[in-house]
Parts: sequence; structure tokens; C-alpha cells
Amino acid sequence: MINKTALRQSAILFAAALIWGFTFVAQSVGMDYVGPFTFIAMRNIVALMVLLPMAAIMDRRGKKQPRQTDRKKNNRLLLFGGVCCGICLFLGSTLQQFGVRDTTVGKAGFISALYMVLVPLLGIFLGKKIGLRIWAAVGLAAFGMYLLCMTKGDFHLQKGDLYLFACAIVFSLQILSVDHFSPMMDGVKLSCMQTLTNAVLGAICMLLFERPDFGSILAAWMPIVYAGALSSGIGYTFQIIGQKNLNPAIASLIMSLESVISALAGWLLLDQILSPRELAGCALTFLAIILVQLPGQSQKRIAEKQGNSA
Repeated sequence: MINKTALRQSAILFAAALIWGFTFVAQSVGMDYVGPFTFIAMRNIVALMVLLPMAAIMDRRGKKQPRQTDRKKNNRLLLFGGVCCGICLFLGSTLQQFGVRDTTVGKAGFISALYMVLVPLLGIFLGKKIGLRIWAAVGLAAFGMYLLCMTKGDFHLQKGDLYLFACAIVFSLQILSVDHFSPMMDGVKLSCMQTLTNAVLGAICMLLFERPDFGSILAAWMPIVYAGALSSGIGYTFQIIGQKNLNPAIASLIMSLESVISALAGWLLLDQILSPRELAGCALTFLAIILVQLPGQSQKRIAEKQGNSA
């Protein structure tokens, strides 16, 4: 019997990966008009405009208000968790942006997606149990991503690759941070605080290192609104909600599908050609996601006991 809760959480994470996969185009177009820090700041300001009313509505629908002491404790935890997640997300996005400038697009996609391997590795040190089936799925997905992204098969290191590997490490920490904090608080509120942290850091770097002007920002309004409302606002909220009580190794595998979806979107919508090798990479990565959704032996024994007791 498949765990329905885990399946629902996986579907939410797949929706996030779907949104992120289509956001690559918006990011690429937006960079034609504004710098990376300006884009990060503006998209997160838009995301806050979407998230804050949502959080207010959900807060009013809350059944009972916590006591004053509990409220202060919850607010401190929300502030700390949101800032931790936001810093990781900002650093990861920034490192990825700098890495893409100095390496090939294929290698950028492959190295960035290595968080699917790093999350279970780092999780071991945090006491996370990773079964053999999950490790097999991680290896299968990594090989599929290699076939999809590394089309020429060459892997000599470039300057940008170091940025991207650091980006994969930081994204892994962000995923583990969400895994730690999301069960303790409301997902939309955590997403708001994460987004606010990202916007503040982006704005500070924008003013320090770039010269933004209103005309350029206005010219990039469409990709900024798309990336802000959908990718930052809805996508990262889906990540926080979907990761709640789900194994972070499985979550990272599902979210890595953004690279596959991006390639398929270019193939279907932009008439970009995918070779048999790249299509095989997509198929293997999807197969890995299906593998982790199949019930393991422990789940089967629980289902059998429930059936016998009925």
C-alpha cells in the first residue's frame, strides 16, 4: 500500500519543480535588462506581495490563538527559521548566477542538481536514515541527469563549476533547513520570512554592487512578476509545505526534476531538439522518482498487519 500522505506531499513538490522548470526562461530574459541582485530583490518583493495577504487570510482562519508566551516563542522560532532558510536560498541563487556565467549550460544544470546526492550524504550526519532503495534512486537520477545535461560527455573543470558546486552544497543546506523547521510552524509564514530575508539581502547587494534604474526594472516586469509570483511566491511555499514530514532525500530527488522539466519545456514549447541520449536521461530521472514512491518492505508489513487485523 502506497502512503497517501507521502504521495500528496510528493505531488506538491512535483508542482514546485514544474513551476521552477518553466522559470528558467523568465530568469534568462530578466538578466537581459537587470543585474542578478536586482532581479533577486525585485522577484522577492513581488513574492511578498503574494504571500503576505495569503498568510494574513490563513492566520484569521486559525481555530485558536496561542497564549502570549507561546506566541512570542513561536515568533522567535519563525524569525530564526526563516532567516536560516532565506540566507541559504539567497547564497545558493547568487552562487548559481555567478557559476552560469563561466561554464556551459549543461554542466550548470548537472552540478546544480547534485544536491540530490548531497542531501542524503549530509543527512547521515544529522541522523537521517537513508535506505538502499533511496540510494539506488539517487544514483539512477544522477546518471539520468548526467545524460541529460552533459551532452558532449566532457567534464573538465572551469571556474564557474566551483561556484555551482558550492551552490549545490548551499541548496542542500536549505533543503535540510526546511526539513528541520517546517514541522514546527505554518508553512506560508515560514515562506514569508524566507522570502523577506531573500529580498532584504538582494536589495542590499543590489545597492552595493549594481546601479539599478527604474526603466530597466520596468522593461523586465514580466519575467520579474512571473519569477516572483510563481517561482518564489508559490514554488518555494509548495517546497516548504511538501517537505513537511517527508524524507529530505526523497524531496531533493523530486525537486531535481526542475532540470528535466526545463529541458522538456524547451523541447515542447520552443522547438529545441532533444537527442535520444537526453530523452533517456529524462526517462531515467523520472524512473528514479517512481522508484522512491513504491512501498518498501516495512510499509508492506504494516499494510499486511492492518489487513489481518481488519
